[in-house]
Amino acid sequence: MSASPTASAAPLLAARGLHLSHGATPALRGASLTVSAGETVAVTGPSGSGKSSLLHCMSGILRPDSGEVRLDGERLDTLPEERRSALRRTEFGIVFQFGQLVPELTALDNTALPLLLGGARRKEAQETAGAWLERFGVRGQAGLRPGEMSGGQAQRVALARALVTGPRAVFADEPTGALDSLAAEQVMTALVHAVRESGTALLLVTHDARTAAFAEREVTVLDGTVHDPSGRSGPPVAASATGGAAARRTGEDA
Repeated sequence: MSASPTASAAPLLAARGLHLSHGATPALRGASLTVSAGETVAVTGPSGSGKSSLLHCMSGILRPDSGEVRLDGERLDTLPEERRSALRRTEFGIVFQFGQLVPELTALDNTALPLLLGGARRKEAQETAGAWLERFGVRGQAGLRPGEMSGGQAQRVALARALVTGPRAVFADEPTGALDSLAAEQVMTALVHAVRESGTALLLVTHDARTAAFAEREVTVLDGTVHDPSGRSGPPVAASATGGAAARRTGEDA
């Protein structure tokens, strides 16, 4: 992995001192991480270490019990859910292990969905969606539903959907975990090429060393803390005495 060309720039995303518990089970224990604009960062670590919890907090899906998340200097974790949801439709693209495409919709309509939810006209949304399907090599599957595609094809559609709005950051949680090695390499090659071409930051959670090798920087999560060999993200931060209650949880982690 080469050094990031954006290493000296102010971070686009910055998490500081994140603490999060799922019920009585701690998931994050002072985790800190920064990601610069246009940078690809892989988050690795064993199952149950807190990787997905970190990603979910930094993308606004979860609100940490304490600590803070900033997007270009603005606090994200204190925003109301409606505003954080809007950011996930416009500023962020999110990809999960199984794509989570809408099974009743075609590949084209799945990809166009974020644009339609944002108020775009259907024709314009479908034209933009078709262009992104073309970039990911699945334009020929535009009329197929998820159940009619291979796993690799469906995941490429999920990537197209994540990037269709021109997000500033993409969060990918084990995007190749359900794919064979060849499909995984093809998906990652397409994803990294797309984000680098557009200058989009990519935060990639993975347990696979081959997938992590696509990133410019790799950090490891162990027992809810981030270990960053570059030193950019800082040490873990102790829990505040006034940290928030462990509420608003989904109970999911990786």
